Amino acid sequence: MKLTPNYYQDRVCLNVLAGSKQNAQQVYEAAQGHVLVGVLSKNYPDVESAISDMRSYAALIDNALSIGLGAGDPKQSMMVSLIAQQVQPQHVNQVFTGVATSRALLGQSETVVNGLVSPTGRVGWVKISTGPLSAQAPDGIVPVETAIALLKDMGGSSIKYFPMGGLKHKDEYQYVAQACAEYDFMLEPTGGIDLDNFEPLLEIALRAGVKQVIPHIYSSIIDPESGHTRPEDVKTLLEITKKLLG
Repeated sequence: MKLTPNYYQDRVCLNVLAGSKQNAQQVYEAAQGHVLVGVLSKNYPDVESAISDMRSYAALIDNALSIGLGAGDPKQSMMVSLIAQQVQPQHVNQVFTGVATSRALLGQSETVVNGLVSPTGRVGWVKISTGPLSAQAPDGIVPVETAIALLKDMGGSSIKYFPMGGLKHKDEYQYVAQACAEYDFMLEPTGGIDLDNFEPLLEIALRAGVKQVIPHIYSSIIDPESGHTRPEDVKTLLEITKKLLG
């Protein structure tokens, strides 16, 4: 199975959810391959069933698979790592404290592993206490630069900045983008992104000079009746991306 990600050549790679295997194929085609297709570990009763089903997904989309937690749920952290070990996807979503475990179990450095950090309401600072126990403890808040260094120490590839609330934390997000650019780190803006705010959010990251951006666009482009991501909305996101990249 192919491991080397398509998006290593991409400055921007979309990240959207799939409601079914057919939907995964639809959004992959709509994005012309410039996408990671999220499948949530939380939707499975155990690791074994998740591994079997996610392998089927991966086979349909050239392994452009993103293993998700499910709304950043820290309780899914170990399950995600165990699935990733066997499936070897292109992308893994992790809470901050789960990054090292995922990287060690993957046994290679090609898969992108993000680490979830959250806005604090204070420019230049992020919350890293997003793990199963730390999320229940007093907030662990550190400078953005320290968070990036810690993630690099653990084998992480990118900051997953969540929950952003769209443009609610614009100034903080701008600082995070500049830090990711300065320290040669990927950025994954997540939370409240829709067809209206996608362009300004992506533009901030690109203007800051972030080497690779993986924006997560979830509920806003999911049809509420079918639970499927709308391929036409993915096409729109791709058109916006191409316009910004010139």
